[in-house]
Amino acid sequence: MSNLRPEPPNAVVPFLRFGPRPDRTRHEGWQEFRRTRDLFVPVRKMSLAEYRRMSPRKKSLYDLHRAATHVNMQMLDTPMSEVVTTLMRSRIQNNAMRIGPSTLDGLMINGGGYQGKTETACRTAAEFEDTWRDLYEQYPECYLDPMPGTRDLIAPVAYCQTPVKATPIGLCEAILDYYGAPYGRNLRGMIRNVRESIKAHATTVLIIDDITRLKMHREDDQDTLDLIRSLMDLDVTLVLIGVNIPRSGLLREGWHDPRTNQWVYAPLKKGKSYNPDASTQTERRFDIVTLDAFDYSSDARTGAFIDHLIGIENEIRLFNAGPGTLSEGRMPEYLYRRTHGIVGLLRRLVEDGLTKAIESGLEDLTIDLLDEITINLGNIPGKDGVRDAEAGEIPDVDTSPESEPGRKPETKRSKPRKGRNKVLDDRGTPPAAEA
Repeated sequence: MSNLRPEPPNAVVPFLRFGPRPDRTRHEGWQEFRRTRDLFVPVRKMSLAEYRRMSPRKKSLYDLHRAATHVNMQMLDTPMSEVVTTLMRSRIQNNAMRIGPSTLDGLMINGGGYQGKTETACRTAAEFEDTWRDLYEQYPECYLDPMPGTRDLIAPVAYCQTPVKATPIGLCEAILDYYGAPYGRNLRGMIRNVRESIKAHATTVLIIDDITRLKMHREDDQDTLDLIRSLMDLDVTLVLIGVNIPRSGLLREGWHDPRTNQWVYAPLKKGKSYNPDASTQTERRFDIVTLDAFDYSSDARTGAFIDHLIGIENEIRLFNAGPGTLSEGRMPEYLYRRTHGIVGLLRRLVEDGLTKAIESGLEDLTIDLLDEITINLGNIPGKDGVRDAEAGEIPDVDTSPESEPGRKPETKRSKPRKGRNKVLDDRGTPPAAEA
């Protein structure tokens, strides 16, 4: 998905960012992400002998550049991400070319935490926007006439995140913040501004991330889902991203049937819900595609994981690491056992290992070195600085060196409570037969 350009010999290229990273929840930040997502230039590979002939200053710059290369490794396609990309690309393009006034079908991207759902969706949407803007330049008449009192801003894609404590007002604020639009005096005014902003800025795709932060037992969250449903009649493709969507209650309780490879939903129940039949509107208007982790259960799936490791090997800049560093011997099985095939955890482990390999002078990745690295999921920040464990954004897996795939972390067992002394209890007046 990424087209990183090799560095010419003896060239000096910028590789450090000055200022904060682009905030994709704002239009200006999204545009910076879209324009720069493939511009990082990795440091060229060189031998240890060539490195030793460099001056101390050039050695320092080279070490800094290869450290930047290791933490900016390109996002590699996987068989699972390609399925998501293909469906999302076709859904967006088909809806964008639809002329009729019918409600546009949306897409839900499901999967576990740290599996690359957000990055896959954002990069696919950015690719669509590149194409869409090229069409605008070729056919200027496609631009909407500027509306008086609004910003002359074309935003084919808008990205926002569901607040940790979701409310209709909070979601409206998140969407309006993307455009830099005013909030409005009350909820009704905010909803009106959201709808007008989407139309005024010609937004074709609206991505709402972390959708499973909605808890359907809370009234505010139910109202927030109703608000999302109300946006379906706009000329915009809704892309919702979340963890374990089928079991979240957004579509009713569901489970996966391995025989048909389909999600099965429980029958609707009449109860005290605000509108129990409204869930059918959601499930019939959205396709669900799941971004799974790597699987190690067959030769073909194992081969896909090893191919992914080979792709990572090509970006390693260690003097003693060569072909097969990650993809041969015991290393593939070890990496799978440590990360459970989750690409985000694999990236974290490899990045930390590369840093340690340079600092220690080993200049290689070995199992012994990786055994010293702990993947602490509690200190990994979220996209907005916060991860919601209750929404499944932190995977419940054991990442210790002795871990086994599928085994959950051991929890401390609480000590059994001592029974209460009942000697002095009042047992009442005994029966006459016992008196």
